[in-house]
Amino acid sequence: MRIVIANDQAAIALKKLLLSWLKEKGHEVVNLGVDVEDRVDYPDMAAAACAEYKKGGYDFGILLCGTGIGISMAANKIEGIRCALVHDLFTASMAREHNDANFIAMGGRVEYAVAPTEILAAFMDASFQGGRHTERVAKIMELDKG
Repeated sequence: MRIVIANDQAAIALKKLLLSWLKEKGHEVVNLGVDVEDRVDYPDMAAAACAEYKKGGYDFGILLCGTGIGISMAANKIEGIRCALVHDLFTASMAREHNDANFIAMGGRVEYAVAPTEILAAFMDASFQGGRHTERVAKIMELDKG
């Protein structure tokens, strides 16, 4: 898979963990995030990653900040982006299966009950179920138009 990833200073360790795991699995990852603790604003990181994703050729994107909340909120303001803030295996798989999420968000300061790599794997292993969910996702996308 080809993946874009971005983070702020609050999620450097989480980004490094996920990046290493993804590369170990043979995925191509474009890293737009930071690796130093100098302050950056998570809306800027979300905007950069979403702009890169919208160029095409990516399977999905990963956004990381302290909680995952702010960066996912910023991403969801961008037309065409469906970013899901996930916390466990269930929410990760449902984000893909029911909502056809094209971005996943997690928090570098969050204590997860299962390893973040397992959460990411659940997201990656899931696929959109279509059916009744197609109409719902279309309604979400209509909201982009105001």
